[in-house]
Amino acid sequence: MTVPATPLLTGLADGLPALRELYKDLHAHPELSLQEVRTAGIAAGLLREQGWEVTEKVGGTGVVGVLRSGEGPVVLLRADMDALPVLEETGLPYASTVTGKDREGEEVPVMHACGHDMHVTCLLGATALLAANRGAWRGTVVAVFQPAEEIGGAPAMIEDGFLDRFPRAGICLGQHVAPAPAGFVGTRPGPVMAASDSLRVRLFGRGGHGSMPETTVDPVVLAAAVIMRLQTVVSREVGAGRTAVVTVGSVHSGTKENIIPDTADLRINIRSTTAAVREQVLAAVERIIRGEAAASGVAREPEIEQLNSFPATVNDPGATGTVQAALAAALGEGHVFTLSQPVPASEDFGTFGSALEVPSVFWYFGGTDLARFEGFAPDGILENGVPPEIPSNHSSRFAPAIDPTIEVGVVSLLAAAAQWLTPADGG
Repeated sequence: MTVPATPLLTGLADGLPALRELYKDLHAHPELSLQEVRTAGIAAGLLREQGWEVTEKVGGTGVVGVLRSGEGPVVLLRADMDALPVLEETGLPYASTVTGKDREGEEVPVMHACGHDMHVTCLLGATALLAANRGAWRGTVVAVFQPAEEIGGAPAMIEDGFLDRFPRAGICLGQHVAPAPAGFVGTRPGPVMAASDSLRVRLFGRGGHGSMPETTVDPVVLAAAVIMRLQTVVSREVGAGRTAVVTVGSVHSGTKENIIPDTADLRINIRSTTAAVREQVLAAVERIIRGEAAASGVAREPEIEQLNSFPATVNDPGATGTVQAALAAALGEGHVFTLSQPVPASEDFGTFGSALEVPSVFWYFGGTDLARFEGFAPDGILENGVPPEIPSNHSSRFAPAIDPTIEVGVVSLLAAAAQWLTPADGG
């Protein structure tokens, strides 16, 4: 990769070996949401070494660094830190063998299966260069290392006084590694990621002996009916030109094969790209759950609890154009493409821009070896999606290629930030 010789990038090549080792260390030591104590400590320590003003324990385990270089605009750069309860199967020499306690107190394997370790590494690479090259720019940068993105940690930082405790940014910038070819970046104006709603549902039956189901109301059968009927929400209730996803990601019931249990627990995730579709799907999901329960003759209504809710991530059109042009100049015109539609995954990054009432831009940068994409062309991914054999985020085999992914992530953050920071010469 050829990096343009701009003042903000001076020293990048010299810093890459340390960033590679940092990434491997973070990958080998993942931490679940709101447990990112070690990761936060590393981020805070490196920021202090670089010369940033550092505040820890923001919104739980969040870290905020502030770097000032005279008068000028305020730019927010954000990375998330948490990992997932996934057993790593990458076979990497620095693969995680960590376990931890989830929110229910269960011991689970832990893995950076979504790439947040890459995000932390890239932002720390960018903060190092911003500090080392402070004479090249004017303004203030707010570097946010956010906890608990997987369960909605951004609102916790806002509720912890973020708006009043730190300089108010005029632009919020963020990025996410993706199973696309390394060296390529994609984004779009307007909605770029879906809204997400997660529900926990408890279905109540009436337990008994497995040999006498006629004396029971079987919650396992009820759960199966609910799960299958939920698949009709998108296929039969949402119009073909609209986008939604309903996933039942967790089902738990019973302890033994010959005992019909009293309850069944489901966890459901819903993705939508417009407020109208979100409202429609949420209402349909609740209707089906309660309707199937009534059809089963239950004596107690189901319990439906919302675990978390993220709004759609929406890119400011004007600011997105500015970022796309900057990324094309830094990475090469053919390495930046426009997504044809919002990605159905979700993010809480937009919380910062919404709370500050300022534009925000979020983009994806590829993390997969280009050699795995035979005959690659951006239009192919836009039309057909990522090949199924490529591990995606949240997979036990998801492992971004270290090079050139780290370099692209650092360059992208700095190229975008430079569009709002004032050059030291005033040009």
